[in-house]
Amino acid sequence: MTQPCLTLYQVDAFVRRRTAETGQKPFFTGNPAAVVPLDHWLPDDLMQAIAASNNLSETAFFTGNSGHYDIRWFTPQCEVDLCGHATLASAWVIRHQLGDHSAQLNFRTQQAGTLSVAADGDLLQLNFPARVPRPNTDVVLKQTLEQALGQKVKRLADSRDLIAELENQQAVLDCQPDYSALAQLPWFAVAITARSDSQDYDFVSRFFAPAQGIEEDPVTGSSFCSLAPYWQEQDGEDTPAHPLRAWQCSARGGDIQLALTADRVLIAGRCELYLSGTLHLPAIR
Repeated sequence: MTQPCLTLYQVDAFVRRRTAETGQKPFFTGNPAAVVPLDHWLPDDLMQAIAASNNLSETAFFTGNSGHYDIRWFTPQCEVDLCGHATLASAWVIRHQLGDHSAQLNFRTQQAGTLSVAADGDLLQLNFPARVPRPNTDVVLKQTLEQALGQKVKRLADSRDLIAELENQQAVLDCQPDYSALAQLPWFAVAITARSDSQDYDFVSRFFAPAQGIEEDPVTGSSFCSLAPYWQEQDGEDTPAHPLRAWQCSARGGDIQLALTADRVLIAGRCELYLSGTLHLPAIR
């Protein structure tokens, strides 16, 4: 009988910088991701069980070396097609814990094609597919969503996620959604957003995915595959594309820098290691 062990890292991704209000960097911000490097894939049900035991929004597993990796992501309830913060966290582990300093780290995925991560100063920058949202003018849906959010919805759009632009930043901060109602909607998740009141950011957002076992995700890299083109479009077709700065204003909060290029979104942020340890798997006969 053997009881194999794995190394597990918990990394905060998209951590906040110093705030204008206090001049200090707040403690324990960003989105915690568990990262488990593997020599070979574990059974799917075991990876799902590990993610459930970790009870974080995502646990990432990867195999590979020398700049080329395969990656999968699991919430406590299911495997997901794309995850930004856990990919950023995995890249940080590969560079800073495993010593692979390849100029670009390539991650092959099961559904989202090949993703890449490159260093950009003290940031890591994800290269993800753009998911340009379509305007949604469904009046009944708008009314349903306003009831679930307890806030007026200015406009709707959708791609993988349903995007609801609210009246202002304060409405996003104040929102206390009915998670059971949001879970009934036929989208992966609901992102709420508004223009920022601060000169430090272009827009703010929050992200709710109760149908995936995550009531509110602290910082959601994949959501910016749609939010970046959404806000670029709000600036008008005649406005040249420019970098965007976002604050996902959950309780932990996170800072994200964004740029659009062709059909890709560049999503950059900082990572910090919170803990590392040994994962003891159930005994295998």
